[in-house]
Amino acid sequence: MKTIAEVMTQDVEVLRPDETLRDAARAMADLDVGSLPVCDGRRLIGMITDRDITIRAVAEGKGGDTPVTEVMTDDVVWCTDTDSIDEVLQQMSDAQIRRIPVVDEDRNLVGIVALGDIALEEEVDVDETLRDISMPS
Repeated sequence: MKTIAEVMTQDVEVLRPDETLRDAARAMADLDVGSLPVCDGRRLIGMITDRDITIRAVAEGKGGDTPVTEVMTDDVVWCTDTDSIDEVLQQMSDAQIRRIPVVDEDRNLVGIVALGDIALEEEVDVDETLRDISMPS
């Protein structure tokens, strides 16, 4: 069985804790993504999504100069680069997420993996995971 390190994206754009919501939104637009890891150096400290910006910032009247740390999710679901694809699919299913950061033993970010990355593997069936992720909680 392959490990997640074999299918993850290694070159991950990240935000620093001192960057603003405006920086995050620009980076998401430039990269055409809906979420970015927030790292202090290489250490993963959170994730920020376009939904976080909408719900936790705009809806609450926070401006573009607000630090990403004020609205990011700091209780991040992550996996390690040695986890099996099946283990990561189960984590995605349990947390109802389509993308998960990959860390090493020191919780340094080494990659990110999306459900779509796993779906490209011929021997892996992601249908059940996608169904679980898509079910309203």
